[in-house]
Amino acid sequence: ADWALVKGDGIITKDIAQAALKALDIDSMGLDITDRNMLKIMIESFNGGPVGIETIAAALGEDVRTIEDVYEPYLIQKGFLARTPRGRMVTNNTYQHLGYKVKNQNSQMQLF
Repeated sequence: ADWALVKGDGIITKDIAQAALKALDIDSMGLDITDRNMLKIMIESFNGGPVGIETIAAALGEDVRTIEDVYEPYLIQKGFLARTPRGRMVTNNTYQHLGYKVKNQNSQMQLF
C-alpha cells in the first residue's frame, strides 16, 4: 500500500505490487534475500543437509530463534525446507527454484 501511495496513485495494481516485490528483492515464490541465502548456504556448504539449526545460524549470522520463528515456518510451508531428527534439509523444490541440480545422490550439488 505504501508503494502504491508513493510510486503510484494510491491504487494497488498488479504492476505496482510486482514493482514493490522487485524493489524488495522478493522472488516469485515469496522468498527474500535471507531465505535464499539460508537455502544456498545449506546447499553449497552442507550438501543440502542435514544440518543443525545452530550451524545454520552461525553461517548466516542470524539468531537461532529468528530463524525458527521468522524464516523456517514459511520455508517449511512452501516445501523448501524439512526438519528431520538429524537436522534441517533442503528439498528438491529448493534445488529447482534456486537453479541447482543433483549430479547423483551422493555428490555435491552443482549450479546450472
